[in-house]
Amino acid sequence: MKKCRGRPKCPRRVEQTPDVTYFKPRGVPLSDLEVVSLTVEELEALRLVDIEGLRQEDAASRVGISRRAFWEDLKSARMKVALALSRGKAIEIKGGNYIRAEGTDISEDADA
Repeated sequence: MKKCRGRPKCPRRVEQTPDVTYFKPRGVPLSDLEVVSLTVEELEALRLVDIEGLRQEDAASRVGISRRAFWEDLKSARMKVALALSRGKAIEIKGGNYIRAEGTDISEDADA
């Protein structure tokens, strides 16, 4: 288990969880690929800013965290996606520390 310094990560409010959680380059067997793991809240950060076009300040408010914490999630997500696309790695979306926006479903993953 990975030890974290500082304050524990605050759960993020997530409006959408993905139906598809795995992407890989075509024509390459899964056993030959390295995998990059993207958390559900990192995907939500990408969705809010890059798809919905929200400003980071507005997106952070919607997720229920500070602008700086949101920026860290967004920066991490963009780096992971760019790494996977440029180096031919698979992307797996799993885990994290989030709460469904409806407040009914909580998911935590100690590895994230």
